[in-house]
Amino acid sequence: MNPVNVTSRDVSAQIARLFVYPVKSCAGVEVQQALLTETGLDLDRAWMVVDAQGIFMTQREHPRLALVRPQINTDELLLSAPGMQDLRIALNAERQPLSVKIWDDKVHAFDMGDEATQWLTKFLVMPETTSHPSITTSYRLVRFNPAHRRVSSLQWTEGIQALNQFSDGFPLLVLSEASQAQLNERLVTAGHASVSIERFRPNVVLSGLHAHDEDQLSVMYIETGTEEVLLKTVKPCPRCPIPDVDPLTAQIGTVVGDTLQGYRKDARVNGAVTFGMNAIVLRGTGVTLHVGQSVSADFDIG
Repeated sequence: MNPVNVTSRDVSAQIARLFVYPVKSCAGVEVQQALLTETGLDLDRAWMVVDAQGIFMTQREHPRLALVRPQINTDELLLSAPGMQDLRIALNAERQPLSVKIWDDKVHAFDMGDEATQWLTKFLVMPETTSHPSITTSYRLVRFNPAHRRVSSLQWTEGIQALNQFSDGFPLLVLSEASQAQLNERLVTAGHASVSIERFRPNVVLSGLHAHDEDQLSVMYIETGTEEVLLKTVKPCPRCPIPDVDPLTAQIGTVVGDTLQGYRKDARVNGAVTFGMNAIVLRGTGVTLHVGQSVSADFDIG
């Protein structure tokens, strides 16, 4: 492969941080390196919490999911949460197949068993049953069936068959440190506390950009030392109330959303508030991304 002249592109940056979210809407795991797969970072959103009807649950319905901390060990998924004994789930155990629903998609998955159901139900329902002892709902943990092909919106990928697991819709979320810094400057100026980037649940955090440069990038080229990785930003990420959930306490506020309303309405998604860019993998499946790798891209002036 011919060497690429990075300086000929509009912007150059670095991977500053990498995050994997093994269980959808639970706490993320910051890593120094991550294997890139066709569905995003390895084991990202591979598991998900569903209700008794198989419908996906997030911090929108249960902010306490933010307090569930996953950890991937060699042969097990470990979940920890305040006031709970750790839950250990073997990765290679035989599981019962089932169908679950995430947004409008019906997805094939595997049930992680009754022990996980009891653990999640106890933790998520505990505060509710204190005042409503008649509540009898239950929550199950499921794992994505890798034989299932869940395709991202072809409208936004321009016909590219980009796969994802239990993410909201795309394999990766890219955000710059500068965008986060600008938001915090606005928060502090208004007399509020700054917030951590974890609230926005990015996979790839970039340094070296101006605030919201990521909004206008086309293809991102990542130099890995082996094969060059190509990621394409495809859709601004509309923001729900989750960034107003404190990831350390699960307390809900309004300041972050209110502040973003003041300057981040995006005409590309009908005026919704956006923060960060969804991205797909064009090339580099099987390559490992590392913090510190160089990234270059041109602006999409469309």
